[in-house]
Amino acid sequence: MLETNYLDGVKKIIHKIETTQMEQIDRAADICVDSIMNNCVVHLFGSGHSRMAVEEMYPRYGSFPGFHPMVELSLTNHHNVVGSNGQRQAIFLENVEGFGRVIVSNVHFGKHDSMILFSHSGTSSVVVDIALEMKERGIPLIAVTSLAHSQLAKSKHSSGYKLYELADVIIDNCAVPGDAMVKIENLDTPVGPGSTIGNTVIVNLIKCKVAKELTDRGRPPKVITSSVFVGEEESKRLFEASYEEYWASTRYL
Repeated sequence: MLETNYLDGVKKIIHKIETTQMEQIDRAADICVDSIMNNCVVHLFGSGHSRMAVEEMYPRYGSFPGFHPMVELSLTNHHNVVGSNGQRQAIFLENVEGFGRVIVSNVHFGKHDSMILFSHSGTSSVVVDIALEMKERGIPLIAVTSLAHSQLAKSKHSSGYKLYELADVIIDNCAVPGDAMVKIENLDTPVGPGSTIGNTVIVNLIKCKVAKELTDRGRPPKVITSSVFVGEEESKRLFEASYEEYWASTRYL
């Protein structure tokens, strides 16, 4: 059954993350905690569909300030597909060398800031641009990528670098090369990508570990919480508290 094939692929991704990536996830969480405890932030960036991992971290229910989502709509606005703000433009722009440096030029980095970069392939020029900029600035860099895919793919950046080759911590999202996992009889190409699943699992593992460590250190995060858990008034209060702390933590940007 096709649904079984896809679910089996998802289970394999999650199992592989659990059995091979936890040490790297712990290291990434430690870097994030260090940034937040020093009143700085963890910057987040992903182009294309990797943008979803950025928004999974913050802001949403069960998330908290300390993370700075960087979303460049020219690279991630997929709803039109063709025409204005279409896929052709996004694919073109993510491989315009120098564009990544322009994006981060809008940010003033703090002394203890860090960065998580999400990219399935880790080969696009915009992602490598940003990774190189982080290395030059001495910003700790965490890469979330598919090693199986990236090691087979060719870098589109003139430096020849891929994201994982520049990162201080490499987390494999354990997705297959090409991302799509399900083969269908009489169809030449597979369907059913898995990288979003892997990225989401990794993001929430980091988030949970950071929340525990911050709480253990006497600095419990202000978590955006559903009214189902705390009632409507308390939910509104927590929303406002979270946003106020986010504003305060990102003033220097």
